[in-house]
Amino acid sequence: MEKTLLIVGLGNPGKQYENTRHNAGFMAVDKLAGELGVNWAAWQGNKAEYAKAKIDDVNIFLLKPLTFMNLSGVAVSAFANFFKIPKQNILIIFDDMALPLGKIRLRKNGSAGGQNGMKNIIEQLGTQDIMRLRIGIGPKPEFFDGRDFVLAKFSKADKELLDAALARAITAVKDIAATTFDIAANHANQ
Repeated sequence: MEKTLLIVGLGNPGKQYENTRHNAGFMAVDKLAGELGVNWAAWQGNKAEYAKAKIDDVNIFLLKPLTFMNLSGVAVSAFANFFKIPKQNILIIFDDMALPLGKIRLRKNGSAGGQNGMKNIIEQLGTQDIMRLRIGIGPKPEFFDGRDFVLAKFSKADKELLDAALARAITAVKDIAATTFDIAANHANQ
């Protein structure tokens, strides 16, 4: 039986949220879709956008929940159930203001760490045993409210660090598909 992975990028839909720190997950899957030469299609009306690709012999679904960040789990759970994708084959990519800008971290499980989209996914799937790739967007300046910070756009200098992190995130996804999670994490978490 062929292996299938669901790669989910978290973010908020709409022009006003494009290029904001909170949309780093969307940016990662958009970049991966571009590299794989696949286009986005609507899924269940406006619940999500998805694309289907292959990396080596692995079937890949890319997913962007359009339910807004805090309800991301609704779309992820429905999509995974519909396509019968096991929870251990789901990778969530999201922003993390506790990680410095430009850094990524790949983990097999854990808490939501204050990220509301991930919190909702854990609630909806009923487990913390979900692969996650965090993209650093921090540190948050003291004078910034957390909500304002994650919804702020990247500066030109920040965008360069972000682009390098997104490239490493895509390499990590390809490594998971081509090898194992542990090998991918070994490379990604250096």
